[in-house]
Amino acid sequence: MSEATPPAPTVRSRAKANRRDALLSAAARLFATRGFNGVSIEDLGSAVGISGPAVYRHFPSKQAVLAALLVGVSEDLLSGGRAVLEAAPDSRGALQGLVRFHVDFALDDADVIRVQDRDLDSLDAADRREVRALQRRYVELWVGVLAQLHRGADPAALRIRAQATFGLINSTPHSAKLGLGSRGGIPRAAVRALLEEMALATLAPAPRL
Repeated sequence: MSEATPPAPTVRSRAKANRRDALLSAAARLFATRGFNGVSIEDLGSAVGISGPAVYRHFPSKQAVLAALLVGVSEDLLSGGRAVLEAAPDSRGALQGLVRFHVDFALDDADVIRVQDRDLDSLDAADRREVRALQRRYVELWVGVLAQLHRGADPAALRIRAQATFGLINSTPHSAKLGLGSRGGIPRAAVRALLEEMALATLAPAPRL
């Protein structure tokens, strides 16, 4: 027996989902600029054109907004990393794909990186554990690929390589003073190429002489 086709989303449900996404985008921007404690529910509502109390139709609290933001991005990293590995032709292609994927994340979601760096501890303990568990699983995707390229290497050392690479790539949001993408600044494509080059130099095995 075939499974029943799920009902199509209604106009109202689509509008609610769009409003929720808009709130998360606004939260990333505001939390990155002012910090979690510097943003009120009223600020979040105002940023998307609704009242503060109307935010509670989508999230039970401001902390729930932060949890949705940080848990959501951790889930997206894990699922995106898995998709890269499934599409990769070989281990070297997988590494290149993971680097490209993470650079895209750093350039597209700089606000979320700043929020995590500063406000992870504002999550409650359960949400914080979930974020860290998801991120550990993401790291292990990289370690698995690196183990294929660095035969016999200590997994702990490979973990350090991966974490150091994340630090390199994720430092991009803190380089806004360089004028990324602005007139007279560094073009996005050039930043992307530079980050990918440095990351692969750190991760890939040295060529045999």
